[in-house]
Amino acid sequence: MTHRTLGELAERFELELRGDAAHRIRGLATLAAAGPEDLAFLANPAYIGQLADTRAGAVIVAADQAERCPGNALISRDPYVAWAHIAAHLNPAPAATPGRHPSAVVADSASVDPSASIGAQVSIGEHCRIGPRAIIGPGCVLEDDAEIGADCRLVAQVFIGRECRLDERVLIHPGVVIGADGFGLAFERDHWIKVPQMGRVRIGADCEIGANTTIDRGAIEDTVLEEDVRLDNQVQIAHNVRIGAHTAIAGCTGIAGSTSVGRYCMIAGACGIAGHLQITDKVVITAMSTVLESITEPGQYGSGIPARPQRQWQRVLVRLGQLDGWFRRLRSAEKSIDGQGR
Repeated sequence: MTHRTLGELAERFELELRGDAAHRIRGLATLAAAGPEDLAFLANPAYIGQLADTRAGAVIVAADQAERCPGNALISRDPYVAWAHIAAHLNPAPAATPGRHPSAVVADSASVDPSASIGAQVSIGEHCRIGPRAIIGPGCVLEDDAEIGADCRLVAQVFIGRECRLDERVLIHPGVVIGADGFGLAFERDHWIKVPQMGRVRIGADCEIGANTTIDRGAIEDTVLEEDVRLDNQVQIAHNVRIGAHTAIAGCTGIAGSTSVGRYCMIAGACGIAGHLQITDKVVITAMSTVLESITEPGQYGSGIPARPQRQWQRVLVRLGQLDGWFRRLRSAEKSIDGQGR
């Protein structure tokens, strides 16, 4: 980890410093675990009770909490964003070590920039293109005509299908599959026929794809992630899906084929989104929701049922089973009242 003084951090990230500018930060930690050489932050009000007792060498806080900080403070309009910038600065991503491992298999027709790093047991197919400073980690497989942009990093065991494209600075975590066939099937009398998947996957600049996530190639047109899309672990993106720029999707969410998700959306974990839908910009979908219709207005949407004590939930289930009977009795009573009114 890179070490910095508080004065250096305050100047670099345009933060107000209250305290000792010469104090040196050597680590990052939570409020509860931090020591005198650690930097912590307070963004969630749930942790404000830990602020008074923290031993942190400095805390990133909002201006209205600075007086409650027992030691040095870095004041920010958004402490979590400031923390993210400083954490990235003190823990820089590994730089590419130019060259290729002796065990890597690279097709003669592939174009690999001299500054790129090709790890052990990598397989790079015909006519692939690897950009400057890209890192292709151990065990990755790139099929023919795949293209990896400058400063991309494929951490390990990543599959990139034929003709798929990654723009600059894309981070792909282990186990990701980009460009496998979409789930295209036609039923003929008594059996399934596979429908060829002829599209590609195109991923924009500055995207991040979490571990074991899968993004299927398009059936005819491409599956597309615009710039700065962030996918968590174990997300399924089906064929011909399009995801707008700056959208974030949490783990175990699945999006069915040909659905379009807008820009600046946030989709929480374990959501299921049906196919051929349109979701507009700036939509928030809460965890474990099922989306079966297009969403045309920005806002927050949800359908998940929160957990509750088992015996209470059992009573709810019993009442759900009784709803139809209650409804029929209510309709009968309404008709009877209407008849008496006449």
